[in-house]
Amino acid sequence: MASTAGRPSRVAKLPPRERILDAAEELFQSEGIRRVSVQAIAEKAATTKMAIYRHFETKDVLVAEWMRIVAADYQAAFDRVRMEYPGRPREQIMGLARFIAEGLPAISHRGCPFINSLAELPDRSHPARQVIEEHKAHQTRRLVGLCAEAGLPDPEQAAAEITFVLEGAQVSTQNGSIDRAGDRLMRIVEGIVDRHRSALDASRPAVG
Repeated sequence: MASTAGRPSRVAKLPPRERILDAAEELFQSEGIRRVSVQAIAEKAATTKMAIYRHFETKDVLVAEWMRIVAADYQAAFDRVRMEYPGRPREQIMGLARFIAEGLPAISHRGCPFINSLAELPDRSHPARQVIEEHKAHQTRRLVGLCAEAGLPDPEQAAAEITFVLEGAQVSTQNGSIDRAGDRLMRIVEGIVDRHRSALDASRPAVG
């Protein structure tokens, strides 16, 4: 939902529901979920609390809808790499890693919205937390599928290693502990894929 256009002129053109979501996204990202009141969102969106509750029954519902939008951006990355590299699962895996690597500079300023939100939502029954957990499970299934398509002998293990690297890079970028995190991420993911591929080649019987 981010835009390079000036915020006041951009927001004025948005329909009411999208204007509320835009304001909520900006405030949740910069200040955190718990600290932001519905009144603050209403003021940022140039609307009223009553208008917000017409579109979102509770603040929790609004937070969950924001998480769905964030999750959709990540799932769209899977769709893009599949279109960019049809029939080339290894390149698709590297394309996903590149998507995360290129997003790290923004995380260094605001942090990962999933990690930040999980920290603020310890109750696993919270609707936004359920959105995050369902998204992560779906993302893992898609990554396992790509590893299987790439011919890796243990796609679940390969996907787990790649996930640890992608999410670890986001945390390390957020806390500033590792420099050149994007470059390192790409090299590590490539190494994981190649190592699993080498294990497959080594297991094949010699011909002749």
